[in-house]
Amino acid sequence: MFSPVINFDDNEGIRMQIKESAENYLEAIHMLHKKNGHVRSIDIATELSVSKPSVSVAMKAFREEGYILVDEDGGITLTERGLKVARRVYERHQVIADFLIAIGVDEETAYADSCKIEHDISDISFEKLKNYIDARKMDSREA
Repeated sequence: MFSPVINFDDNEGIRMQIKESAENYLEAIHMLHKKNGHVRSIDIATELSVSKPSVSVAMKAFREEGYILVDEDGGITLTERGLKVARRVYERHQVIADFLIAIGVDEETAYADSCKIEHDISDISFEKLKNYIDARKMDSREA
């Protein structure tokens, strides 16, 4: 059974952590919506190379957890909660890819690798990486 979240104790109480597969689904919904203006289950299945039944199970869990809304025609929309996660993952994807490209990794490899790294990098390391990239961009604009 697909579950979009797992609980863990971070020594400050219980908080929710989004699973990697769930992040991929939410990011795909976000990107497809930006690209096409609408999203259906078949679009997600095609984008992620997964079966339509897998997408159906995931969408049911997302709907129950409040990450998406599904209209009467099967259109899928992210809620604020889902959009927050999708934007976070997308930003990580872009920043990491930009960094890898900046250090000489070819674009195709950079995007493939950023897809893997985005889920595992700590918030602290990501913020430092983002600040480094932002500073480099500022320096190159001033030059």
